[in-house]
Amino acid sequence: QVQLVESGGGLVQTGGSLRLSCAASGMIFSRAVMAWYRQAPGKQREGVAVILTAGSTNYADSVKGRFTISRDNAKNTVYLQMNSLKPEDTAVYYCNARPLLQANDYWGQGTQVTVSS
Repeated sequence: QVQLVESGGGLVQTGGSLRLSCAASGMIFSRAVMAWYRQAPGKQREGVAVILTAGSTNYADSVKGRFTISRDNAKNTVYLQMNSLKPEDTAVYYCNARPLLQANDYWGQGTQVTVSS
């Protein structure tokens, strides 16, 4: 069965950087659309970034120009490089996988990102 294991969260100052990683197993990684979501306290979960199987990407307006999503199919891993972090980026970040031609998707356990000022 599919498992997503996230790492890389932590505490960083305003303007700093973090790189999140999500290692996938139990599926054909190259056939899945991968995405990062986040949920801040008291707020609804929102999509942050998406990378398609061919490598094209989409970003939420709030992170465009600061965050970069990428994937390494040889390592079955998707990354989220976060630069110029702001306090409003503070949230639990979740990895998501949706295989092509499949209605259901899979979620990681989440990793906490805290940006202090």
